[in-house]
Amino acid sequence: MSIVYKGLFEVLSKKNISISEMSKDLNISSATQAKFRKGEYVSLQTLESICKYLSVGINDIVSFLTVENSSILYQRLREEMSHKIKGSIYHETQILLTYNSNHIEGSQLSPDQTRYIFETNTIKIDKDSLINVDDIIETQNHFRCIDYMIESTLEPLSESLIKDLHRILKTGTSDAKLDWFIVGEYKQRPNTVGGIATTKPVKVQNELISLIGKYENKKEYSFEDIIEFHYQFECIHPFQDGNGRVGRLIAFKECLRHGFAPFTIDESIKLFYYRGLKEWKSDKGYLIDTCLSGQDKYKKLLDMFNISYE
Repeated sequence: MSIVYKGLFEVLSKKNISISEMSKDLNISSATQAKFRKGEYVSLQTLESICKYLSVGINDIVSFLTVENSSILYQRLREEMSHKIKGSIYHETQILLTYNSNHIEGSQLSPDQTRYIFETNTIKIDKDSLINVDDIIETQNHFRCIDYMIESTLEPLSESLIKDLHRILKTGTSDAKLDWFIVGEYKQRPNTVGGIATTKPVKVQNELISLIGKYENKKEYSFEDIIEFHYQFECIHPFQDGNGRVGRLIAFKECLRHGFAPFTIDESIKLFYYRGLKEWKSDKGYLIDTCLSGQDKYKKLLDMFNISYE
């Protein structure tokens, strides 16, 4: 048996409190925080302290289920991440998702260099090649984002979770050295995507909270619901930079959470992906078909590891 802390995540989301914030207030260790995200048992004393802190009962924040009720892919990713299994679906997902998501945003690292960084924490550079330091930093950070995404799979979406992804992705980059670029916080200056204006900075928080609220209030979820959230998120473009990668991490997480095979966007379908975002209001089929194509690409990886999917 294991525990799902769905109720806890829902209460935290409504109160706009992150696990890290609650843990700091209650002096909860990082090891126990990890147990929450993995759905593992924690002490009754800890649960009682949390209930008192949130003014709820234990039954409001935990539920019990057999591990078999969660998706096979999620179980495998979580287990292999925990044990750092080489040559696993987790291993290949890290490399595939990180390379593709960074590459379509302009990273010059090759697939082999991305793999080398993940596997050895070093990088091979040809004598005639120049590599942007930010490409290396953001590659390492994206690996950490994927770990955080897997740990947070069962959590409902929240402001704090989304901000955490951005903070992890952009920490240590040249952007982070700018006074007005605050990692893990909303944009300070207007920005565009594909030449199209996005939500103004002063309206970002309200629009994102509204989007999360509408999404989390659904009783059932379809693959299209996840794609629509992705489109709306990119229209808001809440951060100064890194919105595409954060948005795709969220979409991957939500596919895991709701039992759909995830999708990845690579160079071969990048232009169709951008066209789909641009044309969503007039024809949703462009983006949906592109994401389904990206899903087919990830299914090939699932087939390689004999992991079933719907």
